[in-house]
Amino acid sequence: MEKEIKLGTVLWLIAVLIVQASILWAQTSSTTTATRSLLDPASLNQKAPASYKVRFTTTQGPFVVEVTRAWAPAGADRFYNLIKNGYYTDGSFFRVLANFVVQFGISAKPDVSRAWARATIPDDPVTQSNKPGYLTFATAGPNTRTTQIFINLGDNAALDAQGFAPFGQVTEGMDVVRKLYGGYGEGAPQGNGPDQGRIEAEGKPYLDKEFPKLDSIKSAVIVPAATGSSGASTKPK
Repeated sequence: MEKEIKLGTVLWLIAVLIVQASILWAQTSSTTTATRSLLDPASLNQKAPASYKVRFTTTQGPFVVEVTRAWAPAGADRFYNLIKNGYYTDGSFFRVLANFVVQFGISAKPDVSRAWARATIPDDPVTQSNKPGYLTFATAGPNTRTTQIFINLGDNAALDAQGFAPFGQVTEGMDVVRKLYGGYGEGAPQGNGPDQGRIEAEGKPYLDKEFPKLDSIKSAVIVPAATGSSGASTKPK
């Protein structure tokens, strides 16, 4: 009887280990697949829904973004694909300027940043104004949008005429966005903040060492259509 009990215990432990190994393999496989996809921007070309929500979990707390594809279709599609494949995970809010913008969108991983450096999308017509809480792709000139986003902190209507086309807005947690650390000011070489070139080349270790107070993104995921609450309630004003 004692041998049967021991044998049963051993078999149970083996079964538990097999289940745990299977879960770990699935998680590793999923992560590897996502990373592989992020290294091939051309493969991430899904059309976004007419509207969708994204829940950001940050080191300051959560906020929710609602995207309306009709506002800026190319921008909405690009953002949708980046979110679905975990591009923004561990990325930092590297440029935070009071009453102007919060900027993010350089990958925490240099190899991913290199892959997206020339993965541009065409400009969208500007159909919305750059109001507080609205999200817009950063650009380096016409038709140069890739992955960098800024959230307007102030009324930046002057950007409208320059071709900056909002594609969504923060609908919950704008108080969290306003708390993101901005003590480093403008980035190099104009200011003492992070150098975007070094972020692209060195990734998160550079920011962790040189700018440890920066807030970052723990996760950014599509919110199922039936829900949308982050627990936060502040909306842009």
